Amino acid sequence: MRKILLTTAALGLAATPVLAEISDGKVKIGILNDQSGVYADFGGKNSVEAARMAVEDFGGKVLDAPIEIVSADHQNKPDIASNIARQWYDTEQVDSIMELTTSSVGLAVQALSLDKKKITINTGAATTELTGAQCTPYGFHWAYDTHMLAVGTGGALVKEGGDSWFFLTADYAFGYSLEENTANFVKENGGTVVGSVRHPLSTTDFSSFLLQAQSSGAKVIGLANAGLDTQNAIKQAAEFGITAGGQKLAALLFTIAEVNGLGAEAAQGLNLTESFYWNRNPESAEFGKRFLERTGSMPNMNHAGTYSAVTQYLKAIQAAGTDETEAVAAKLHEMPVDDVFAQGGKVGPNGRLIKDVYLMEVKAPGDIKEPWDYYNVLATIPGDQAFLDPAKSGCPLVK
Repeated sequence: MRKILLTTAALGLAATPVLAEISDGKVKIGILNDQSGVYADFGGKNSVEAARMAVEDFGGKVLDAPIEIVSADHQNKPDIASNIARQWYDTEQVDSIMELTTSSVGLAVQALSLDKKKITINTGAATTELTGAQCTPYGFHWAYDTHMLAVGTGGALVKEGGDSWFFLTADYAFGYSLEENTANFVKENGGTVVGSVRHPLSTTDFSSFLLQAQSSGAKVIGLANAGLDTQNAIKQAAEFGITAGGQKLAALLFTIAEVNGLGAEAAQGLNLTESFYWNRNPESAEFGKRFLERTGSMPNMNHAGTYSAVTQYLKAIQAAGTDETEAVAAKLHEMPVDDVFAQGGKVGPNGRLIKDVYLMEVKAPGDIKEPWDYYNVLATIPGDQAFLDPAKSGCPLVK
């Protein structure tokens, strides 16, 4: 009888491993981004809300374990971000960190997470180095990258005759990567780069930089920056009469959040590339309106990408039957991505999510039919054209 009871108990434990397979009895996800600075509209607290939406839509639990979202402001400083991430991992039982706007931050936290054997899913950082030379087995890149932006916005303008470029570039890893990718694409298509200038992150005075761009005579001034930096550059370019003089501005990373901040009058006619638009189909519209009710704004590709990243991470835990890093990372590489953000998406061996993206044009104010109806979708760019072939990414994990 004693043997039977022991055998039954053992079988019972084996049949119900659920909470035993979840570390600390819960799944804890950290959203680490800029919540008070130049990229607060691009990601910020709305990315945190997108993560919470994903958890709620998933049912609040995975493998019967509760899911918790925590967040912090990294202030666009890699050292601050790394300290927060280390504390989360070492003392607060955070299982994964996501969003990570600002490329220097994304690279720093991804490197730390490799040492800690933790999964990161970058939605807010742009540099292709995340899935290139600095790729890791546990690092994933979700919403967009600088190669995609160069192919989309840069490609459209070269085809329209914008074959000479001058770059106004944010002075850190993201800006360099965006300028390099776009410049390479311009040259490959027969264009030329006549010069560039770098500006500090979060500067408010673009006058000297814009004057250099204006005097270059380039047909296109590529704004290799983002957030408030791009908005301020566009506003001050109008004051200098740059677009009135015939030069075109290329906002290489500009989303619906920044269009709304700038206003349709100032933004009209801009070409830009996003991997999500709320008004593209009924499913995205339904998600967008739910997001609007919670936040007061429509989601951009970073917000929708964060929703998708959290959802896919939870699906991977469920499929793996555990939150153990190796098992979950394997599922993230293996599983297709089908949700409101990505349809038919796939993750490459370098961790890059490959999905279709969209070339947009900001409507003239008179063509806007409802609030946030800012875009005409000019073209759908297939994922295998928008993103680098993993075999050509420089990632040492790719055979």
